[in-house]
Amino acid sequence: MNRAMTAASEAPITRASVARQAWPIILANAALPALGLVDTAVIGHFGSEVDLGALALGSLLFNFIYWTFVFLRMSTTGFVAQAHGAGDDAGVRATLARSVLLGLALGVAVIAVQLPLGWLYFGLVDGSAAVEAVASEYYLARVWGAPAALALYAYSGALIALGKSRALLGVHLFLNGLNAALDIWFAAGLGMGARGIGFGTAIAEWTTCILATLILVRLLRRRHQDGAPFLVWRQILDPALVRASLQANGNIMLRTLCLLAGFGFVTNQSARFGDVTLAANHVLLQFVSFSAFFLDGFAYVAEAQVGAAVGSRDQGRFRRVVRLTSELAFATAAILAAGVFLFGPRILELLTSLPDVTAAAATYLPWAALYVFFSVGAFQLDGVFIGATRTREMRNAGLVAVSIFLAAALPLVDLFGNHGLWGAFVLFVIARGATLLPSFRRLEAGLALAPQASGTPARIGA
Repeated sequence: MNRAMTAASEAPITRASVARQAWPIILANAALPALGLVDTAVIGHFGSEVDLGALALGSLLFNFIYWTFVFLRMSTTGFVAQAHGAGDDAGVRATLARSVLLGLALGVAVIAVQLPLGWLYFGLVDGSAAVEAVASEYYLARVWGAPAALALYAYSGALIALGKSRALLGVHLFLNGLNAALDIWFAAGLGMGARGIGFGTAIAEWTTCILATLILVRLLRRRHQDGAPFLVWRQILDPALVRASLQANGNIMLRTLCLLAGFGFVTNQSARFGDVTLAANHVLLQFVSFSAFFLDGFAYVAEAQVGAAVGSRDQGRFRRVVRLTSELAFATAAILAAGVFLFGPRILELLTSLPDVTAAAATYLPWAALYVFFSVGAFQLDGVFIGATRTREMRNAGLVAVSIFLAAALPLVDLFGNHGLWGAFVLFVIARGATLLPSFRRLEAGLALAPQASGTPARIGA
């Protein structure tokens, strides 16, 4: 057993160590939407109403693009954590390089299809001619940052897998700080408006990508004690490993589309109930999004630690990791749910001054609190299965869960209106976790399998 495997097996996992790893991830998660807030604040002070509307339309397109490719972060965390747990430093480097290359390739593909993609998107939205023209300029400027943005997913996944959550936070803070400075320079100083925001964000993404590259290269060179070349291209481009990576990424993407379908149904059905209900549900979903920052922190720690346990085939460590991260996550979910229920009415008054929307949101607020509490199971099991790269089970569970949600939502909405919609939505998040439970037992039992050959992903299924 080599140095890395020994460290992965013997490093103590405690509630304190889980909390130390989780809090920078929570802050880093919160920093992601801050990127859009910075853009909005700058253009709101130094641009026009047309610029602000254009930024809203253009940002929505990038949110869709980048959310589609979020599998890069997840799969990288799982594969890197497993190689780390197995003591396979060469495998860590090869896995990260493979993920970065995939991110760069996908980003180049986005650039290659930028014109037809833009024509399709702006043909579907209903903005004014002036807003769509400026939004197109913003899109065509920012799209050049796509390869860097997607490569950053891979770097973020690796930092999580290696337990470097503070470095992850530093990277996100650097991205936001540089983006703010460049936004002010281009939009205000040079008077470029939304187009300047696009250029500033793209430059910030590329600069941060270079910084993340330097951080990971320095980190991995310190760990480079296996005597092999730093990068072995034959291993990076091994057809079997590339195929396994693509399969895992495809499964995660399908699972993500299932989640998007569920949330899309909620939004579409809310619109059918009228503008007030649509606005009220949108406000309540902000409680759900805010809570996700915290619960994701513990799920990400579970990803890294479960991956290391799977890589080292340490069943005892696996059980301890799952238990400790879940205990802290469930306690956090209970506190968040209680906070939503008790202080939600006051927070609603801060989020909107529209009395009809506030009253409607307050009516359905207990459902949002229930969703926050019951969502913890889905978050934690997602973290476990991402760390183990059991993505086929995640895909299947996502398909079953969204089917259960739609089958329940249609009659419940007819019978109970928006209460029925929220009831089905809570059932959806419960189903997301419950459908993974049978596979969890098989995953735990699978840790008794013999270790894999050196240089291959330390995984027990894809």
